[in-house]
Amino acid sequence: MTGLPLIFVFILAIVAMILMISKFKIHPFVSIMCISLILGVIAGIPLVDTTLEDGTVRSGLANVIGQGFSGTFSSIGIVIILGALIGSILEQTGAALKLADMVINLVGKKNPVLAMELMGWVVSIPVFCDSGFVILNPIRKALVSRTGASSVAMSIGLGSGLYIAHVFIPPTPGPIAAANTLGIGDNLLLVMGMGVVCSILPLIAGLVFAKQIGKSVKAADEADAGEVTKSYEELVAEYGKLPSGWSALAPIIVPIILMGVSSVVIMAGMSGAVISLLKFLGTPIIALAVGTIFAVAQLSGAGKLSDFYDITNDTLKTVGPILFVTAAGGVLGKVISSSDMVNYITSHAEILSKMGIFFPFILAAILKSAQGSSTVALTTTAGIVAPLLPVLGLASPMRTVLACMAIGAGAMTVSHANDSYFWVVTNFGAMTPEQGYKTQTMCTLVIGIAGILEVFLLSLFLH
Repeated sequence: MTGLPLIFVFILAIVAMILMISKFKIHPFVSIMCISLILGVIAGIPLVDTTLEDGTVRSGLANVIGQGFSGTFSSIGIVIILGALIGSILEQTGAALKLADMVINLVGKKNPVLAMELMGWVVSIPVFCDSGFVILNPIRKALVSRTGASSVAMSIGLGSGLYIAHVFIPPTPGPIAAANTLGIGDNLLLVMGMGVVCSILPLIAGLVFAKQIGKSVKAADEADAGEVTKSYEELVAEYGKLPSGWSALAPIIVPIILMGVSSVVIMAGMSGAVISLLKFLGTPIIALAVGTIFAVAQLSGAGKLSDFYDITNDTLKTVGPILFVTAAGGVLGKVISSSDMVNYITSHAEILSKMGIFFPFILAAILKSAQGSSTVALTTTAGIVAPLLPVLGLASPMRTVLACMAIGAGAMTVSHANDSYFWVVTNFGAMTPEQGYKTQTMCTLVIGIAGILEVFLLSLFLH
């Protein structure tokens, strides 16, 4: 099956999956895997590996499912485990509370959601949003306990801040790849500057949405505002003495610095033995492994090294369901990308090409919603849009940068079950999948629309 019927079936499949999870209470892992299998069969993916006329081999459905599952594990599985382990240690030593105090001292107790959003936005410039959420989640949880703020508002505020920088600002790979494809790879400083500017309205929209949705949706780890002060004092008394600011910050800030340095040297095209070492240390898995070493040192300093085995064991039990549901989302995305749906959308892009600056946004949003990956949406849309820039009136350097920003806005519209980031935010934020659609999915719609509106307004003045 191909064309519009396949797109219609895809929409029905997503609706069916939501109903299975929310109404019939079927576990998300089972629901997503069943829908992926059925959709793969309907989409015409061969049941076994097939050799095409040009000699290439098209993977069978079983292999596609395996590739989607293993691909998610290889890209983010270890990152989630190590990030969660760091978070568990920070909680056990009182470092998370210390970090919460440091954040409150900077922004005040009345602005925790804004603090998390801006923190996420800054961290996600060099770090993937998935990794960033896992790294910063201990601070979010501690701030919820410390201030009594809505856990949902804090999760969505953090998630939106991370996502906005992830699609707009190099050296994140997606915006860099899109800029290079559009022919403005040598002008990354302008792309970065416009990425910062184009973040303003989405950040405001994300903050407002997070605060509003936090009033109506409650997560499983909400704090009782009436008992916050008492519980905080009791917690501090249990730890006896909180770690120093540097000791508390090191397991989080060191991985961020390592990933940031690696991104910079990669963007600069540098080479050499030392550069190779920096690139190695800056890969998310290795950077978080280094952060874990700092966390274990902190655990030792607190005299709790004997608890490390139990902490690790409990962390793996907690992370297991998150990993498998996230990997199932990767399967759905792989099945969709292996079907003919994305090819059909890209081959009929000329239908949308008369929409000017809105064309890159709509195309990226369609591809994002269809296959789940923001980076794939960024790079694929840029490849389609590049030859059409003169037709769209976006051929000047500044307007090409605006086209790149429009693609970025579309690449976060919207995050749902086929996106690993949806499951990271939902599960680490202690929300159900149904709540995830009300919060994370709707927030990405809001910030995506806010993003393209700002890009459109800028396009009226910048030429």
